[in-house]
Amino acid sequence: MLTRRTCLQTMLGGLAAPLTAPLIRSAEPPKRPNILVIVSDDQGYGDVSSYKHPKEVNTPQMDRLANRGIRFIQGYAGAYVCAPSRAAILTGTYQQRYGFYTAADSRVGLPLSQTTMADMLKKEGYRTCALGKWHLGIDLEHHPMKRGFDEYYGFLGNGAHDYFDLKPTGKLSNSILRGYEPIDETGYLTDDIGREAVNFIGRNEENPFFLYIAFNAVHSPMEAPQDVIKKYDTGNEKRNILMAMLERENDAIGKVMDELQHRKLDDNTLVVFVSDNGGARNNASNNGDLRDYKQSVYEGGIRIPYMVSWPGHLKPKSVSNEPVTFMDIMPTVAAAVGAQMPPGREGRNMLPILTGKAKGPLHECLFWDGAEEKTAVRCGPWKLVNTHGKVELFNLEEDLGEKNDLSTQKHEIVADLQAKFAAWTKGNAPRIGTGSDNDDDDQPGAKKGGKKAAKKKGE
Repeated sequence: MLTRRTCLQTMLGGLAAPLTAPLIRSAEPPKRPNILVIVSDDQGYGDVSSYKHPKEVNTPQMDRLANRGIRFIQGYAGAYVCAPSRAAILTGTYQQRYGFYTAADSRVGLPLSQTTMADMLKKEGYRTCALGKWHLGIDLEHHPMKRGFDEYYGFLGNGAHDYFDLKPTGKLSNSILRGYEPIDETGYLTDDIGREAVNFIGRNEENPFFLYIAFNAVHSPMEAPQDVIKKYDTGNEKRNILMAMLERENDAIGKVMDELQHRKLDDNTLVVFVSDNGGARNNASNNGDLRDYKQSVYEGGIRIPYMVSWPGHLKPKSVSNEPVTFMDIMPTVAAAVGAQMPPGREGRNMLPILTGKAKGPLHECLFWDGAEEKTAVRCGPWKLVNTHGKVELFNLEEDLGEKNDLSTQKHEIVADLQAKFAAWTKGNAPRIGTGSDNDDDDQPGAKKGGKKAAKKKGE
């Protein structure tokens, strides 16, 4: 027999379901983060002011990323030259696994068998855009919009592009393209790339997006507006131009970050900033205490500025000594957005490192091979370098500048690292291209030297 109390409970219970159900249905899942990957070109380890730097270096907008997240002291490029490093970023694995070793391999293009980060994110409903230097294929078959990107603005060609002369060249790979079409562009290329990034963000504030900004600054040719060059007096004309180029790149990044803030997207955007390889000797880069430059497997050729910002998820102004590399970006992005990585990728999710929850090293060893008899393997503090048959062993914890070769004293370590490197190479494919990287800078539309820069009017 139902009492008055139980009858009331029954009535209330019947009302509860229709009242609470709509509240449950209206709860929105957390919005997936936007992804912004910024790649600087040939920027030195000492040419960011959040790292140890000369007095003339001032990059407050790049520092802004470090201040809102984490700065890696031991961040590594995937290669000692541009194109294979970019391949590692966009595929999340060692690029040697599919035969992409050198800048010259970009003339063949990133193999169509490879799923890119853009492919992965587009499948998840992200709007995708690539801007700037592509360097992963010079024909339409390898165009960014065939590789998962919805939009593209930039140049396909290899290595370099003039910063002021932006008219169509008559050759698709060296013209500035919007989508598939060459355009008659004006202005300064670094500024233009920044403008396009701001426009893309403004058009996609309601959509999750992946924006890949690949500046060609501060790669040669050494060109900048004359009024900016005049601000600097380093005692080296080429260095003055580099500082001017860096200033304009820094400003472009600032405009992008301001747009994210204006659209209230900055707290929900995971930003990665890297340089594609070590600073180049020919553009007067500064690599700090590191040995050598781009085109080398010493630290100056492969250790680079590497910063990750994701406000609300990462502790501000964090610094990590964990060795990380370019192939780790894609699996980290996949983890952040809940996407499925393609099988067989060797990059590692950095989120445990980024959030301070890691229980061990991300990588047991890291490997470099540019198919030019310049190789390296790093395991823990030990790094083995082989340059045209000259074998050297360094303890990077004690000898950051790689000045003290211990190979004749540590035979067992040398043998162990050689065995590890040999085992790693068994998984590599033959080179997909031919030729050398000597023509990395010598492309149509890429005029060399600082003289042309000195003739440009101030802006």
